[in-house]
Amino acid sequence: MTDKSSLFSDSYFTTAPTQYQASILSDLFSLLQEETYPGETQFSIVREIATQYLQTKDYHRLINFVTLWSTTHPEDPYQSYLLFMVAYAYLEQGMKPVAALYFDRIVKNYPDLMVQGKSIHLECLNRLIELVPNPQQQIWYYQELISRFPQYIDLGKAYFLLAKNYEKIGKWEEAIQNYSKFLPYYTSIIPGYPDALDYAKKIVDFYNSPKDWTFDSLDSLVKAIKGALDSGNSNLLNRYKAKVNFFALSWGQEYDDRSSGEEVAFSPFMAGNRIRYAAEVDASSNPNEAFLKTWGWSQRMSTWYFYFRKINFPADPNIHGRWEWAGIFYGEKL
Repeated sequence: MTDKSSLFSDSYFTTAPTQYQASILSDLFSLLQEETYPGETQFSIVREIATQYLQTKDYHRLINFVTLWSTTHPEDPYQSYLLFMVAYAYLEQGMKPVAALYFDRIVKNYPDLMVQGKSIHLECLNRLIELVPNPQQQIWYYQELISRFPQYIDLGKAYFLLAKNYEKIGKWEEAIQNYSKFLPYYTSIIPGYPDALDYAKKIVDFYNSPKDWTFDSLDSLVKAIKGALDSGNSNLLNRYKAKVNFFALSWGQEYDDRSSGEEVAFSPFMAGNRIRYAAEVDASSNPNEAFLKTWGWSQRMSTWYFYFRKINFPADPNIHGRWEWAGIFYGEKL
C-alpha cells in the first residue's frame, strides 16, 4: 500500500445510504489500493467509484474523492474525464459558475480524451457555451468548436453565433467575415434568431455595397426625392433608392412574403402622369424612420408610401446615422 492509497482508506469515502452500496464502495477502494499502476484498469476503478457516488447523488463525496485523486495523481492520463465528473456534480447542484470554471480548466489545461466515442473537450465546449454568456469567452469557444470539431457541429449555427458575439463587442470586420461564412448554410436553424439568414444577408450585402445612395439627413433625402418627382425623372429615383435590401410590398404583407424591390421600374408607372406628394412626411414618422405619401402612379394601387430610415450600421462610422430610401408600401395605410 502506498502513501497515496492510504489517503482513501478513510471510512468517509465508503459511507453510503445502504449497507450494500457501502460494501460495493469498500470493495472498490480495496481494488484501488492494489492497483498502483496508472492505466485503464486503475481508471476503470476510479470511474466506478465516482459513478457509485453519482448514482446516490452523493455529490460532495464525489467532488472530494475526485479532486483528492486528481491532486495526488497529477500523472493520471484520465484527468480530463475525472474533472468533467466534478464539473457535472457542481452542475447538478445548481452551482453553474463553479461548473463552468472546471469545464474551462479542462479544455485549456488538459489533453482531450475520447470516452465512449465522445470527446471530453467537445462536451465541455458545448456546456460552456450554455453557461458563460460573456461574448469574448463565447468567441473563443466557438473558434475552438469550428477549428477542432467541424464534423460534429452545425457549422452554420456556429458561424452565425460567432459573428453575433463579434458584433456584440464591436469587432465588425470579424463579424462580417463570419456572417459571410454562415450564408452557405441557409438550412441551419439558429435558436432565438428565426430570421438569421435574412439578417446576415442584409448585413453582408450592405457591407459590400458602395452605399452611394445615402443622404446626410432626412430633409436632404426628402428634398431630393421631391425634386425627382417634380421633374418626372425616373432615372433620379433609381439613383436615390437603396441598391441593396430595397423592398416593395403592400401594407400588412407578411415579412417572410416580402418581395424584393431592387428592380422596381418607376418609368412605366410615371408615363403621362404627374406624381404628387404630401407636403410633409407622415405623422407616424419617428426619429429613425419616416413615410412620404405619393399618389398618381398608373397602377391598380395608385398611392405609394416611400419608406425612409436612418441607417444603423456601426461597422462603418461614415455611414452609420445617415438616411436611405429603403422601400415602398403600396396602397393607403391601414
